[in-house]
Amino acid sequence: MKTFRLFAAIALLIASSAASVFAAKPERKLLVAGVAFYNFENLFDTIPNNPEGRDLEFTPNGQRQWDGRKYRQKLHNLAYAISQFKTRTTPLGPAIIGVSEIENRTVLEDLVAQPELAKLDLGIVHHDSPDARGVDVGLLYNKRYFRVENVTNHRLTAVPFRTRDQMCVVGSLLGQKIAVIVNHWPSRIGGQEQSEPNRVAAAELCRHIADSLWSVDPAMGVIIMGDLNDDPMDRSCAVTLGAAKKPAGVGPHAFYNPWWSKLDNGIGTLAYKSQWNLFDQIIISGNLVNVPDTQWKFYEAKVLNFDFLKDNEGNRQGYPKRSFTAGSYIGGYSDHFPTEIFLHRYIEVKE
Repeated sequence: MKTFRLFAAIALLIASSAASVFAAKPERKLLVAGVAFYNFENLFDTIPNNPEGRDLEFTPNGQRQWDGRKYRQKLHNLAYAISQFKTRTTPLGPAIIGVSEIENRTVLEDLVAQPELAKLDLGIVHHDSPDARGVDVGLLYNKRYFRVENVTNHRLTAVPFRTRDQMCVVGSLLGQKIAVIVNHWPSRIGGQEQSEPNRVAAAELCRHIADSLWSVDPAMGVIIMGDLNDDPMDRSCAVTLGAAKKPAGVGPHAFYNPWWSKLDNGIGTLAYKSQWNLFDQIIISGNLVNVPDTQWKFYEAKVLNFDFLKDNEGNRQGYPKRSFTAGSYIGGYSDHFPTEIFLHRYIEVKE
């Protein structure tokens, strides 16, 4: 009888130990983060508050007759659009949203206070640029997912005019450090070929920022986003940044451009004379692409060309529905579609 009890006790101990080991076995949980960009197309307030008069066009007495009603409708439209960025795996929308064509911090504060966005309690990063039109870039972020650690702003001095600064925001995305460089490169005024050196200079500055980041932290993922006023196959993106069309073989400190194939398939973010362009890009460093799935890793890219963002009138059918067409106010959203990438990462959890 004593022998039987001894064997029973040993068996129970073994079973208990096995159950403990099994219970402690880590399980994997998938995290998903959206990173978006949106050119707001002239988000100006109504107050003539620029000493050089750069904003007079967007004032009640200016050429656009930009009054409180139009401003409030623009805010509502953009807030509604952003509220629709949510997906099944990102029910609160993107963790990070880079923006361009904003007049000042106030317009972003007014935007995030809109009913469609207020509950998200979005954080704001903004910096006044010397741009001749008085527009800046900025960043909105969900404080639940992204924590800002450092912000630097970089002036593009290699062009013969005042343009937007490049904003570099370093932070922690659910525990992993990444950097986001928000851009609005010089326009194509004067023609694409004639103005190309200005955007090549902007790409050189962007590459310099990335290299500076890696000299401090070689493991840091870098995301370059913005209205680049160039397509993925243009010299600034394909050569100066070296952003590859395919992810295979992209090194940790090189770049992959997922938008190249989108444009090849006729998908763009803005249209001019029946020609689609894809200027609104989010370009990813190789250490966010060819890495283990326990780190943030690129999953997919989308042009957010929702039907409600499209014009249904005349020869602009299917194009982004903007605020003004041929000088007439039509109360749209923007002349650009937004873009978004999704990053995946597995973490181990214990039951």
